[in-house]
Amino acid sequence: MMTACLSQTTDKQLPPWEPGMLDIHHINTGRGDASFSILPDGTTLLVDAGDISDIHSRTLSARNAKRIPNNSKSASGWIVDYIEQFLPKENNRELNYALITHYHDDHFGEMDSLRLKAMEGNYYLTGITEVGHFLPIKKMIDRGFSYPIDLTSETIQNQDRFKRDAYGMIPTLKNYWSFLDFQHKKNGLVYEKFISGQKNQIRLEHDFRTYPDFSVQNIAVNGTIWTGVMSDTLALLKQGEYPGENTLSICLKISYGKFDYFTGGDISGIDEYGGTDINSVESQIAPVVGPMDVATLNHHGNRDSQNLDYVRTIRPRVWIQQNWSSDHPGEEVLRRITSEKLHPGERDIFSTVMLQPLKDVIGGRLNQYKSQNGHIVLRVHQKGDSYEIYILNDATVKREIVAKYGPYESR
Repeated sequence: MMTACLSQTTDKQLPPWEPGMLDIHHINTGRGDASFSILPDGTTLLVDAGDISDIHSRTLSARNAKRIPNNSKSASGWIVDYIEQFLPKENNRELNYALITHYHDDHFGEMDSLRLKAMEGNYYLTGITEVGHFLPIKKMIDRGFSYPIDLTSETIQNQDRFKRDAYGMIPTLKNYWSFLDFQHKKNGLVYEKFISGQKNQIRLEHDFRTYPDFSVQNIAVNGTIWTGVMSDTLALLKQGEYPGENTLSICLKISYGKFDYFTGGDISGIDEYGGTDINSVESQIAPVVGPMDVATLNHHGNRDSQNLDYVRTIRPRVWIQQNWSSDHPGEEVLRRITSEKLHPGERDIFSTVMLQPLKDVIGGRLNQYKSQNGHIVLRVHQKGDSYEIYILNDATVKREIVAKYGPYESR
């Protein structure tokens, strides 16, 4: 494997995507996760569109990141702005696919009294509804609404856990449902529930025959895990069990030739006592996912994630951390993912943001990061044989290159 090298650059723009490349942009808005992918034939995919509300006191505290690059747009407005900059010029101004891993504000938006109502349609603009309002979505995919509990049921909606916040998950979901209904009627949006074990539910839309070695494998959703055999699955939950949204996150694997990438929303793998939970989603999917070239940190690197078995099994060359809080990552998580006792060899870590309270705690471990701030662009070259990491300036709307790492050889 090649040794990754760093080249510092100034005021240079990311070279445009070209057919045959796989680009995955991990966008930093300071308000949650969003990754925009351009697949080898130009098919586009957005995974998550976080937009944490500014009316919460903690959002504006030192605990949370600032909105990036400034407050002139909402977080989802900046996601649209970013996509428009890097969308291939030959593409229509639309998204082929958008996927929401689970129904938390930092992944699909949050209703509050400051949100603007769409000029058409009975919905407000936040997270995925704002992105889809300005960039039409051809196919929308999420974890569904009926399992393990029926979120459309008024009885469920009126449970205390969902009624504590007037602008919580249920009001945001209802707004999202109104968006889906309107966009289906006006723009032909197609809605699908993510199916664990299915391959190519997300597929190349323009020229799949040219890239037969590209695929998207559905790994898990709602605690239902692909076993790795045909389309067989294993359910960790029963109808009526609701462990919270994180466990229900969508997990998927993108493969291109020898290259493999994994992202798993907010799944976790640590029990209440700080040990490896062998019954967790992380533990169950690890042997199915296998060794990766690049993986995002589950749950932003929160201390309940990246358990020993999971890290030892997937052992990526590159970890990408999408975060917004001074609790990301937990110091013990950083120890696990950098441990050569768990697996030997080099590994590089990149983060979209590192907040000062976290820096004060982690201290000397900060040098284990190759980059601590910026949009993180993964570029996989034709046939998937090698890839590079670009760090783009998140403080400007030009988004010029700050640094480049690689090339790395795919496994």
